Amino acid sequence: MAVIHAEDEADAPAGNRISKPRAINRGSLPKHLPRVEEVIEPESLICACGACLHCIGEDVSERLDVVPAQFCVVVTRRPKYVCRARTDGVAQASAPARLIQAGLPTEATVAHVLVSKYAEHLPLYRQAQIMCRQGIDLDRSPLADWVGRAAFELRPVFDALVADLKRSTKLFMDEKRAPVLDPGSRKTMTGYFWALARDDRPWGGGAPPGVAFTYAPGRGGIHAERILQGFSGIVQVDGYAGFNRLIAPESVGPDIQLAYCWAHGRRKLVEITRNGSAPFAENGVKRIGELYRIEAELRPLDPEARLAGRQERSAPLVADLHDWLVHHRALVSTKSPLGEALAYIAKYWAGLQLFLIDGRIEIDTDVVEQPHSQLFCGLGGLSLQASTMAA
Repeated sequence: MAVIHAEDEADAPAGNRISKPRAINRGSLPKHLPRVEEVIEPESLICACGACLHCIGEDVSERLDVVPAQFCVVVTRRPKYVCRARTDGVAQASAPARLIQAGLPTEATVAHVLVSKYAEHLPLYRQAQIMCRQGIDLDRSPLADWVGRAAFELRPVFDALVADLKRSTKLFMDEKRAPVLDPGSRKTMTGYFWALARDDRPWGGGAPPGVAFTYAPGRGGIHAERILQGFSGIVQVDGYAGFNRLIAPESVGPDIQLAYCWAHGRRKLVEITRNGSAPFAENGVKRIGELYRIEAELRPLDPEARLAGRQERSAPLVADLHDWLVHHRALVSTKSPLGEALAYIAKYWAGLQLFLIDGRIEIDTDVVEQPHSQLFCGLGGLSLQASTMAA
């Protein structure tokens, strides 16, 4: 098959060749996995002539096997001891601390439930079904209680993570809807996860990446203001108007700057080009595309080098784009699709050009959001107990 694919690629024009992702672990399996060896001997080690056969080598093959998850019972015994000569007390080891006092699960079991729910997006009722197949009859109610208790114990870790993130000077923030169970109504209501993230890897920053998700019952900017209380610096956001509360005079503080996303700025222009011939919109998309091409070349560099490259190459394009924006806004109706698209860009212009004075800022928030998008999208598909999340 490899030879056939190679011939197909050789015959195809250079411009039409499709780079195929390289297979992972092809021909070998990770060294850290435990090996269970089995030796298959011939039926007889005696030659037809009567002599013993001698080993001159062997063929070795490896296959990936799996041991299904298996529950077990940890039995803790604490013997009691007394002295036959005296009757002044009983010696016994203290009971070990438990996450859930007098509860069934060990800490590992609770961790397994959490990882299955939030990392693998396995609802509690399905986890209860899996346990039932092994004879463990548990309703999802105790599982939900385990999750709530674990969340309470993990709250200091979450607070420490948020505090560490807010010690940075550049963060990313976004919100996503999530269906929330409304107890007693047999319905769901809309809640929101607010993501506060740091990812300095694109420009070689030393701070580790991190993301903290905060639940809020609404999408209002007051929630973003509450989460960012005490933070000073740059926040990369999309064009949601609720973020404007962060830079209002009476908001969190005068040191917050909003860096807007060029992808959201050009989105309305792209939609216009998809609906038919639109030379003005196509020209705007092309101009913004030039900024993206420059960023693709500058991204691996450090902030100083990126800033120098932006000042030399991107700044003139942004200035020319501003003149183009002002000129065309005067020619088109403000209520037309193109007029609305240009007004949108003009509204966020100050934050869009902020990347020209700071080499750490990305022009596209997708660069920051991508490492956390899988978890973020997974959280958006969860049904959560409002009372648990509010606690």
